[in-house]
Amino acid sequence: MIATPVNPKVFEPMGQLFVSLPHCATLGFQYLGADGRKPVLKVDWREDLVGNPATGVVHGGIITSLVDTTSAVAVTAHLERFETIATLDLRIDYLKAATPGKAIYCRAECYRLASQVAFTRAVCYHDNPDDPIAHGVATFMRESSPLPMLQEPKA
Repeated sequence: MIATPVNPKVFEPMGQLFVSLPHCATLGFQYLGADGRKPVLKVDWREDLVGNPATGVVHGGIITSLVDTTSAVAVTAHLERFETIATLDLRIDYLKAATPGKAIYCRAECYRLASQVAFTRAVCYHDNPDDPIAHGVATFMRESSPLPMLQEPKA
């Protein structure tokens, strides 16, 4: 059984908000939706994102940003209301080089939401999450005060 987001009115807008942030927009991150509470983001291969011109492989920092952003969106699937969150810790295991010319996808899940900290895991891949480029784990700090710009509209 696939768990649905705690509050879709929080989860969906946050997925769109994160990819619209200047850093993510510059990198070209796209929010593709979610499988239950597991969001999927995508970044297309672009020459200006390459870290090694000799091989055409995307820079590892792109994957790091993709894992961080997708993981943050995954936390919002568990929130009842809008909250500010911040990355406390992020670890990436790069398993193989990304294939030049191919889009990179990232799927993440928040597997534990505590009162002050959220714990996530993520996988980056091209065509199949069972053939990963990288794995990531992260922790996020939760803030108890709501974001004033993202208050739910009063009915």
